[in-house]
Amino acid sequence: MPSPTLRPLLVGAATWALCWALLLGLAPWLELAHLALLMVLGALLAGLWWPPRLALPAALLAVAAFNWRFVPPQGSLRVQRPQDLLLLATLLGASALVAGLMARQRRLAAQAQAHARRSEELRAFAEHLRDGAGPAALLPHLQALAHGPVSLRLGDGELLGQASPGAAAGLALCQVQAQAFGPGCGHHEDEDAWYLPLRGRQGCHGAAQLPLGERPVRFDEADRLQAQALCDQLGLALERAQALASAQAAQEEAASQRLRNTLLAAIAHDHRTPLATILGAATSLRDQAERLDGPQRQRLAERIVSEAEQLTRLTNNALQLARLGQPGLALSLDWESVEELVGSVLQRLRERDPQRRIKLHIEPNLPLLRCDAVLLVQLLDNLLDNALRHGGGGAVELHARQRGKQLQLAVRDRGPGVPLGQRERIFEPYQRGEQAQGRGTGVGLALCRAIARAHGGELHYRARGHGGGSFELALPIPEQAPP
Repeated sequence: MPSPTLRPLLVGAATWALCWALLLGLAPWLELAHLALLMVLGALLAGLWWPPRLALPAALLAVAAFNWRFVPPQGSLRVQRPQDLLLLATLLGASALVAGLMARQRRLAAQAQAHARRSEELRAFAEHLRDGAGPAALLPHLQALAHGPVSLRLGDGELLGQASPGAAAGLALCQVQAQAFGPGCGHHEDEDAWYLPLRGRQGCHGAAQLPLGERPVRFDEADRLQAQALCDQLGLALERAQALASAQAAQEEAASQRLRNTLLAAIAHDHRTPLATILGAATSLRDQAERLDGPQRQRLAERIVSEAEQLTRLTNNALQLARLGQPGLALSLDWESVEELVGSVLQRLRERDPQRRIKLHIEPNLPLLRCDAVLLVQLLDNLLDNALRHGGGGAVELHARQRGKQLQLAVRDRGPGVPLGQRERIFEPYQRGEQAQGRGTGVGLALCRAIARAHGGELHYRARGHGGGSFELALPIPEQAPP
């Protein structure tokens, strides 16, 4: 099979061969002018395949052969009639013009194809950058335009690819000056490589080096412009990444600062009352212990313990919410049974629920959960304590059941419920429902949802049909059972 470079030559030669076969075959029936038209057609078709340096001599040779074979006197290059001389001159001019025009069209078509190819390369590279490709993705594109190993220097001094000491120095200089060096760049024209900056809107973010081989004076300006466009795309992508990282860091810092300010404000406001109560009860025990009887001292001591526990709950909730809001949080996961988690919660609530108002509805043979037991116990403790305080004084139900690949836990009460417009706001930090009574920072439910989402689950509120509400937690059940 002929090679791609040999195929056009063969097709052009076959075109002329077919043209002469027609000329020789139709010569007895056609006039000389008609035969000349076939010659023009042959020059036109051959010009589609042959370059001008081959098409023009072939056309000249074909006109001479036409004169030898068909123009009287045949078998000679002499011309007897002036009209035949005009015909040959016209035939030669038309053949040369057709060959030139076809060569120009082929050149324009090749330029259009090259332009389309470069545009497609830029588009594909832009998509790679958009999909998160790193700076190393530029190397294969530049390698296709270079005559040696390509090297890349990033803004922080990192080098990608192999670079000699001289190339490394050139890359550093190119980055500092944000100018292209090398043949055709207007700077350091005697270099044997292109040094192209990775330009962005706000500065230069690195440089690339493309070797040009042993004869750098022979280069393609379109290739240099394409390489510079690719480098500029990477420079803009690096600049966008830096801007996004800076914006993300600023947002995280602002959110952290807002959280700290809100946390300090909540502690300053909500911790004041229990601290004052503890201080008053402790002062009474210290200064009036001899005048107080046993029951009075017992009540003061119980108040100190109760307020200290409340203060501990407020502090733990606020600190856990701040901890869960930090990026890169790692939970202490282990296999836990629902029964043991519920038992731990009931043990913590025993003193706050002397009437035993919590009713359990737990399905048998529930699968184990892979969870952080401390956080999940705190979640259930907050939900149950919230239902005991705001549930109207009636019974509180704790349901646990399996539904498909989820374990569902629900805490239900018969209290006044939550108005429709507040059912999402109550899960925001430091937001309390309008019907909430008693002390609190408003972080309990926010912490519960944060714990649920940290475990890959979700917590939401649902109003019950005959009054009251249900806080429903859905946790994923791990597919792999514990060993």
